[in-house]
Amino acid sequence: MWRSLASNAMTFLVVVVFVLAGVLLWGQNQYSAQGPLAQAICVEVPRGTSMRKLSQTLEERGAISNGSIFRLGADYTKKTQALKAGSYLVKPNASMAEITDVVTRGGASTCGTEVVYRIGVTRASVQVREINPATGRYEEMAAFNPAEDDDPAAYTAVLEKADTRYRIALAEGVTSWQIVNALNGIDLLEGSVEQPAEGALAPDSYEFSPGDSRDSVISRMVDAQKLILAQAWEGRASGLPYKTPEEALVMASIVEKETGGDGERGLVASVFVNRLEKGMRLQTDPTVIYGITKGEGTLGRGLRQSELRKATAYNTYVIPALPPTPIANPGRASIEAALNPEQSDFIFFVAKSLDPRDGHNFAVTLDEHNRNVAAYRALERAN
Repeated sequence: MWRSLASNAMTFLVVVVFVLAGVLLWGQNQYSAQGPLAQAICVEVPRGTSMRKLSQTLEERGAISNGSIFRLGADYTKKTQALKAGSYLVKPNASMAEITDVVTRGGASTCGTEVVYRIGVTRASVQVREINPATGRYEEMAAFNPAEDDDPAAYTAVLEKADTRYRIALAEGVTSWQIVNALNGIDLLEGSVEQPAEGALAPDSYEFSPGDSRDSVISRMVDAQKLILAQAWEGRASGLPYKTPEEALVMASIVEKETGGDGERGLVASVFVNRLEKGMRLQTDPTVIYGITKGEGTLGRGLRQSELRKATAYNTYVIPALPPTPIANPGRASIEAALNPEQSDFIFFVAKSLDPRDGHNFAVTLDEHNRNVAAYRALERAN
């Protein structure tokens, strides 16, 4: 009898083990299988949200089929306590495992609203954008010039949202004065900051949080430019007419102001390198303009003949060398072009048309250059 009971108990335990193993295997498959979501959604995770609350939200919005399995899976993979506040894009058919990874990975939110403070060469602007979950792309909700326009309602509304992201985007060729002036106008930043040396800031995109100091943002820009310049200097071509990385940065800033075309930077750099090697003056308008404005905004008019003849440290129609400092903050592409210019015999260039996007005509001889200049002047007269 006892033997029979023991046998039955053993059989029961074996069945229980198999059932539990089957349930566990089923649960694992459910956790990793494609989810039921037909269209991408944005899911907001407020600060202090629990995995239970999140699972209920996901279940209600049709992103997961079983909240209990979602929570057990997160617990089994030790991610329950790693939940991060933010807004996250959940893609169609995302598995519970994939969703768990998205909301616990950390870093910037992948969905929701962002405010972009754009600092450009001619103006600063603010853009409010929101991700469309269906396309995964940002759509503009509002845009304005903070120096001229009142804050639109769409902007003030997102400032109240905890998950709004903030970003500063620097255009290539902006000056240090323009950057500091724009940062001083961003009320979400705190503290004062001294104006860095010209050329010391890397044009790029920088995320920040309300309450960050202006100095901390500037420091990140400085560190980024130091790294870019050091890497480019390390990989520079041989025989260049620069004694120091700082001289290369001056050249890069001139290249940046002369062309915005990715395909032309190397050629423009080659023209200036060729002229330096031949002992020729660079004769480039942007340096003269910088000598007048000191980088504090744009000139807003054409150069006068008297300004082109006046001897200043930045007038490259007069001085037979590089100016003493950069004339803007060049981007990575211009720095790399200055340190690895294309090989050419060109020593002249002039715009092809009145549209800067059309690039330049390059020339080896003065006669050829004069023909190119005449063609450009004819376009000016026709317009």
